[in-house]
Amino acid sequence: MNTTHTPRIAIIGAGPGGLTCARILQEHGITATVHDVDASRTARDQGGTLDMHPDSGQHALRAAGLLDEFLAAARPEGQQMRLVGRDGRILFGAVPPEADTTEGNPEIDRGQLRDLLLDSLKPDTVRWGNKLTRVEPLGDGVHRLHFADDGTFADADLVIGADGAWSQVRRMLSDAKPVYTGVTFVETGLSDADRRHPGLAELTGAGTMMALDNNQGFVAQRNSSGHIRIYVGMRTDENWHRQAGLDFSGTDTDTEPDTAAVREALLGEFTGWSPALLGLITETDTGFTNRPLYALPVPHTWPHTPGVTLLGDAAHLMSPFSGMGANLAMLDGADLARALIDSPTIDQAITAYEKTLMPRSVEAAEGAAEGIDSAFAPDSAVQTLAHMTQRH
Repeated sequence: MNTTHTPRIAIIGAGPGGLTCARILQEHGITATVHDVDASRTARDQGGTLDMHPDSGQHALRAAGLLDEFLAAARPEGQQMRLVGRDGRILFGAVPPEADTTEGNPEIDRGQLRDLLLDSLKPDTVRWGNKLTRVEPLGDGVHRLHFADDGTFADADLVIGADGAWSQVRRMLSDAKPVYTGVTFVETGLSDADRRHPGLAELTGAGTMMALDNNQGFVAQRNSSGHIRIYVGMRTDENWHRQAGLDFSGTDTDTEPDTAAVREALLGEFTGWSPALLGLITETDTGFTNRPLYALPVPHTWPHTPGVTLLGDAAHLMSPFSGMGANLAMLDGADLARALIDSPTIDQAITAYEKTLMPRSVEAAEGAAEGIDSAFAPDSAVQTLAHMTQRH
């Protein structure tokens, strides 16, 4: 990048995509500052496990010089997939081949991946506790970022919106807002599962177990340290919990819900399911969090705007049934960094990056919409079994 002064690059959001971009730029002598709303790197749980694909997530990690560190932390056994009927019978199981981890999609906890990326950055790259409230255009592609803490602001030649589903930066480029998919997950978990919950640990297997039928289902994922993360899913009204009088306060609730009441309500929703699978509701150790699933309209595009662009969920929020969320965000981050390194100007870099980003985002989002619609459908078990059999 040939500029008359050192470019001021601001990345909003310290998720996998934004951190990947910052790391690759740093490796090529370009400084970027990452602003994140969280008070610290440990302020909240980072979520479940991720499978890193060779042509996206692993590709980005290789570009960041972190592939070896990833492979050392990854779990190849986590690629195991299992489909279970509502009666508790195993309908399909796929065990990953005995091969080098780069041949498949090895799993890693989100928190471990984020720590790997954070630890690779220079001190003070990430500014914690910076809640962006407004982006003010100053002309010639320069923007002023206003933060919530006592009127703090920073000017940037490039603002990269990596700030997730409810992106503040996206408002500069697009009127699009996330739309409820019709499916809600209630997240819970099992701690020290092999010792404390051996039956459910055996049912889950080494990777991911899914039981889907008639617009409902369970997804159980192995995480590290013996933890199993559980998603109890159902096609339902976005405000189902309020209608049921349950004590949830939102997608990232700060108050403990009435666990007993949530458990009773979920058991009522899953009447007729196997007692073995209902154990994923009755035996939980971690409480419950309500997570309605949202997606941006497809296609989501925006007019070229000097000095601003998007990556990850800010650009193409989609359901987790794409299997591409974090992978695509990291590929976005790697491609944007590469464009900035190779292009003469920031504006040319944005143009080149968005030319690649938008078509692949549409393809992935369409696949995600099809995935969630088939997983939570009247004949979801049949559709999922057919899909998994074709893949394996």
